[in-house]
Amino acid sequence: MDVVKIIGVGLICLIIIMILKQYKPEFAIYVSLLAGTLIFFMVADKLSGIVGLLENLASKANINSTFLMILLKITGIAILTEYAVSVCKDAGESAIASKVDLGGKVCIVAISIPIISSLLETVVKILP
Repeated sequence: MDVVKIIGVGLICLIIIMILKQYKPEFAIYVSLLAGTLIFFMVADKLSGIVGLLENLASKANINSTFLMILLKITGIAILTEYAVSVCKDAGESAIASKVDLGGKVCIVAISIPIISSLLETVVKILP
């Protein structure tokens, strides 16, 4: 039933934002940031459980832990970038949002270089 709590927080903050935009629109972005932070902390324990499960599965499958950590970092970057892009768009700054999105994508590609190089080395070994 955690999803009900998350939806409740989201809807309550939405109502507060709609009311604030009529009287004090400059405070609406703060409520949006607070809502995002609160929801993140509500799901943080779930994220730690997922990471633990993935580490357990990776050790059973003899997957290199470095690759797992890279994939977790990529996922974290994607989530944080999406959150930042949403905040920028909520603030009416779509130009900054697109730059943040591009920066996140570049960081993801940069972090994934070891996986890409390992994949290419494996392909080269397979090919005659």
